[in-house]
Amino acid sequence: MPPISVLDLAHIPEGFTPSDALRNSLDLAQHAEKWGYTRFWLAEHHNMVGIASAATSVAIGHVAGGTRTIRVGAGGIMLPNHSPLVIAEQFGTLDALYTGRIDLGVGRAPGTDQRTLRALRRDPAAADTFPQDVLELQALLGPVQPDQVIQAVPGAGSNVPIWILGSSLFGAQLAAMLGLPYAFASHFAPGALIQALQAYRERFQPSAQFDRPYAMVGVNVIAADTDEEAKRLFTSAQQAFTNMFRGTRGKLQPPIDDIENYWTPHEKAQAMNMLSCSFVGSAKTVREGLEGFIAETGADEIIVASAIYDHGKRLRSYEILADVQKGMSKAA
Repeated sequence: MPPISVLDLAHIPEGFTPSDALRNSLDLAQHAEKWGYTRFWLAEHHNMVGIASAATSVAIGHVAGGTRTIRVGAGGIMLPNHSPLVIAEQFGTLDALYTGRIDLGVGRAPGTDQRTLRALRRDPAAADTFPQDVLELQALLGPVQPDQVIQAVPGAGSNVPIWILGSSLFGAQLAAMLGLPYAFASHFAPGALIQALQAYRERFQPSAQFDRPYAMVGVNVIAADTDEEAKRLFTSAQQAFTNMFRGTRGKLQPPIDDIENYWTPHEKAQAMNMLSCSFVGSAKTVREGLEGFIAETGADEIIVASAIYDHGKRLRSYEILADVQKGMSKAA
């Protein structure tokens, strides 16, 4: 059984505030640390009223400051939105404060719509220079070179671990070429998962950071004491994806009794295709699903998103999953 980590979008449930969401993120991280999760990542999104982690490095500092041992990082920073120097300074500062616990996952998607991208004062074509930006970021976080004019302070010499995030062959090939760990966003974009993992592993070139490929794979897990309860909790995520197709994004909605009356057959097909890497049910059901998924993908690590409306039930889901992981590890 590979290590398991947490991917938190800092969802804002209907009837709650960003303050509530960020407090819940810290509380979840503290519990995840106690239950043995490997890392706790937050994701950058903008202009989304249901997600509170837009200022991702600030949210990471909030979580890292309230925990002691779990690794905390970005899953990820959308690098085309930022200057590599600014990100190097931000994550260099985080590393200076929480040395040895900070991860920096970077992706080339904007994490928002085109109008918001312009409001971020970024060129829509900035994604085209993503490979060069990653190299620049690596250099700024690496050892200072002779006659180097621009330095990230803090940041230079910190060697904060960089991960490449993606959902296509592009990210897989870049991670392989640079010898970096790779995280695939199959929790919402599973289509190219197997093909991307194969390309990454076949083309991997050892680097100073990693001497072999290391692939982390995203999934959704909604665990509860019974299959029926978990399926009901899952309707919050199903509503969220349906609303995305309708162009009515909002806060995370409470679960409902009958999702079939909420979406059309076409919306159901779209949503469940995106959510196909989801494991929903009791501990036994989740374990059976994960065992098959891990065997299929050969994932070195699993990172788990759980869009659950009630914070207490979200904690319970991750607690059940931690017990599942321990049981699988013991059996292995």
